[in-house]
This record gives sequence, C-alpha cells and structure tokens, in this order.
Amino acid sequence: MDEAIRAKILDLLGQHRLMTVATNRPDGWPQATTVGYANDDFTLYFLCGPQSQKAQNIGRDNRVSLTIDHDVFDPMAFTGLSMAAIAQPVRDPAEVSKATNLLMKRYPEYAAYPAPKPDEILIMKVLPKVISVLDYTKGFAHADLITV
Repeated sequence: MDEAIRAKILDLLGQHRLMTVATNRPDGWPQATTVGYANDDFTLYFLCGPQSQKAQNIGRDNRVSLTIDHDVFDPMAFTGLSMAAIAQPVRDPAEVSKATNLLMKRYPEYAAYPAPKPDEILIMKVLPKVISVLDYTKGFAHADLITV
C-alpha cells in the first residue's frame, strides 16, 4: 500500500470518533447505525449491547459496511472513508483490555460514568477488507480503492 494513502487513512481515522456501520438484517434489509469507535492502525473497535440488533445481525452475517466522514459546506472539500469489513466479537481478555483502553483514551469523558458490567457490553472488532478513501479535493467523487 502506498505510504501516502496509508497516512491519509490513519489521519481520517484519527480526525473522527463516529462511524456509521451497516449490518445485514434477517429480512435482507440493511441496518445502519452510528457508533463511536477507536482504532489500532486499521483495526476498529466499537461497543454494543450483546442483545442489540447490531450484535444479532453480525452473529448471523459478519460482513459489514461502514462510513467515517463529516459534513462540509463546500462539497469539493469532502473527505472520508468507506469500508467493506468483517466484524466479530472480541473474546480474548488481553484484546478486550487493549480495546477498552483505546476506547477510554478516545472517549475520556466516559470515565465519569460507572463501568458497565461485562455481560452488559460487547466489544466488536472490525477488520477492513476494502477501503475507499474519498477525497473530493482531487475531483468530484474521487476515491482511491485499497484492498487490505
């Protein structure tokens, strides 16, 4: 992967804290939900309830699509990411600890709230397979497509 594209992806991941993740519902309709995330390189982590629709959808079909972007007044200034990825629950205690630390660093304001009980929260890991780096500053609808 080109180092400039890699740096652009990591920069965009670092600029934002929210992503919209789309999962596949049992009736075939996609479900899109906004979640907070933290990343370790290209690996993304987010929290959800173990009984949530997202968790149930991912349990059936772990393919997800996601976007990370922001609103701009000048359409030619738009930049963002779109990804096709695989999502899975984090079960390894060491990785749970690592993901929790990344999320707490990204969201320090959460330290003021009581920690959820382990059975009330599920950490999901998202592993990108295809990344579209959207950069309209290079032309309308410009995207660099990267296979991870």
